[in-house]
Amino acid sequence: MTTTIEITDSHCHLDFETFDDERPEMIARAVAAGVTRMVTICTKLRLEPQVRAIAEAHDPVFYAAGTHPMSVADEPMASVDALVALSAHPKFVGIGETGLDYHYTSESAEAQQKSLRIHIEAARQTGLPLIIHSRDADDDMARILTEEHRKGAYTCVMHCFSSSAELARAALDLGFYLSMSGIAAFPKSQELRDIFAAAPVERILVETDAPYLAPPPYRGKRNEPAYTVHTARKGAEVFGLEWAEFAAQTQANFDRLFWKASADRAAA
Repeated sequence: MTTTIEITDSHCHLDFETFDDERPEMIARAVAAGVTRMVTICTKLRLEPQVRAIAEAHDPVFYAAGTHPMSVADEPMASVDALVALSAHPKFVGIGETGLDYHYTSESAEAQQKSLRIHIEAARQTGLPLIIHSRDADDDMARILTEEHRKGAYTCVMHCFSSSAELARAALDLGFYLSMSGIAAFPKSQELRDIFAAAPVERILVETDAPYLAPPPYRGKRNEPAYTVHTARKGAEVFGLEWAEFAAQTQANFDRLFWKASADRAAA
């Protein structure tokens, strides 16, 4: 009898409309593929109730909430108290995603930085991991994460990491984690794979960012949590590990960082 190797999709967006017609089936496909846990991310706090409802309806699904940096200009500014209050829910396991995105929304840089610091304080107070989105903002991101860490420790994952080696090193030096998305499996992403290969494997997570960034052989199609397996298999190659060994390592890494999801699993 073949044992299915287990992994976790540490970042996806299961509330998006593209999944409305087959959400239960999609989650079942993920579980059948060995993806036994999924963290679905709320990017606008006013949508938190519907994201929470998905987590409540499906045992393998957990959730996090925050204000995405590209939405900061159009959404009410988050508050530390509101984020901390959300953390009381048993399936709420992370703060964010938050961060900086100067690629499309550089005009709101100041507001993004304010929002990021609010989310960091909520992560600090709750002990839950901060979930960071960073694009074209490496210098400011490294500076703020470092400044805030000096004020008081917190944990963090650089989700869908595809930034510079310098930002990777700054994050790792703070004890943070890097998450591999489908981008790391793209044929032209060797430079990114080299950045991951230089990181401690004990600080690596895997994710889909579904419905975006599907890895080969599904590139260009809608992504879904089941496809985490393809990114994770590429990760095993990057680190020169057997597939089962890499999967087990990323499971241990997820359990360590997303301790609340790990505790829920143990209780079950």
